[in-house]
Amino acid sequence: MTSIALALLVPFLGTTLGAAFVFFMKDDMPAYLQKALLGFASGVMVAASVWSLLIPSMDMSADLGKWQVLPAAVGFLCGMGTLLLIDTLTPHLHIGNDQPEGPKSHLSKTAMLALAVTIHNVPEGMAVGVVIATALQGGEWVTTTGAIAVSLGIAIQNIPEGAIISMPMKAAGGSRMKSFVIGTLSGAVEPIGAITVILLASLLTPILPYLLAFAAGAMLYVVIEELIPEASEGEHSNLSTIGFAVGFVLMMVLDVLLG
Repeated sequence: MTSIALALLVPFLGTTLGAAFVFFMKDDMPAYLQKALLGFASGVMVAASVWSLLIPSMDMSADLGKWQVLPAAVGFLCGMGTLLLIDTLTPHLHIGNDQPEGPKSHLSKTAMLALAVTIHNVPEGMAVGVVIATALQGGEWVTTTGAIAVSLGIAIQNIPEGAIISMPMKAAGGSRMKSFVIGTLSGAVEPIGAITVILLASLLTPILPYLLAFAAGAMLYVVIEELIPEASEGEHSNLSTIGFAVGFVLMMVLDVLLG
């Protein structure tokens, strides 16, 4: 139980730590640092999707023979499609943009920015929950330490994400405390989503391979749709590439060593 609690809370603590940067940085986050952090977060999420979600999904379906890839393919496409639907139906605003996306609404910019971050964090919470649920099946496909590795990897990428959220809010005129609180709360959906998946684990056992791939598809949607475009625009895009490489290798190493 201690390991499960640790895996659930560590990602949220990562977001909190990142959001606390608002108390130590006087000005806007430097563009080069933001690019590097966006690239790093992308690398972690891509590696986690492949090593910790898609590969175990196919391993769990080995009894299907050549068709063991089917649950992974179906789940992946469903994850992508679901995030696309949420992205289309939810009014939200991305960091650095003035034009909101989704249907028209009267929400404040702060609220729409928070919604954008929530969309990002939902699949991460699902990823933690589904790997924990899979580990509870006996550790044949995902071990408890492997689940902690996923949680730790997401927590590491949540640190820059928390900073990337809170700093622009402060720069836009918000107080440090308000920016910190909103940045911290943006990560609250992760443990909530993870706990929901774990509680439903006994009912979801037959479709766990699909859920693993679903979480991978949802995470990669965020990377492709939001993180990489933001990291590639303007100057210092080469730093985002370096950050991606570092994040990918770090998550891969964590998964192999702890899995």
